[in-house]
Amino acid sequence: MATELDRVRGLIAPIAADLGLDLYDIERRGKVLRITIDTPPGSESGISLDSLSLATRLISRELDHEDPISGAYTLEVTSPGLERPLRTAAHFQREVGKDITVRLAGHAVAHGEDRRIDGKLVAADETTATVLTAGGDERTIQIDGVDKARTIFEWGPKPKPGKGPGNTRNKKEKQKS
Repeated sequence: MATELDRVRGLIAPIAADLGLDLYDIERRGKVLRITIDTPPGSESGISLDSLSLATRLISRELDHEDPISGAYTLEVTSPGLERPLRTAAHFQREVGKDITVRLAGHAVAHGEDRRIDGKLVAADETTATVLTAGGDERTIQIDGVDKARTIFEWGPKPKPGKGPGNTRNKKEKQKS
């Protein structure tokens, strides 16, 4: 028997496909139905506000017409953002090659291993993901053992050596001149 979210997915997937978009995720938390859409994997840019607005109108109209959700809810149509959550195997597979941070569930951590893993996602399949850490170690994790994971976006260029905000030596030298 199909769940409410399966019925919603069946209604929304064709709309996203017709718009050239990817249905990234569907989740229901309390009275909020969150539909996350994005450009297809490998696209040059993210979803535009115009595309998001059009998708919202079409999705809202279809859900109002078909009424697949019992009870009152608030519809939220959004993009996954720059630091996108990774909840499914498809999410991990889509983001191979990107920097990620992962927090494992307590039961998924072997004795002596860190619960938090940061690094480059180098491989992913239906059940596992492999992360190359800064120390050069590869860690393969079970996706169903992930408590929370997301991509990491580097905001702007890193400061040049000696030019960062904490370097007061150069500021003091300039003041003396």
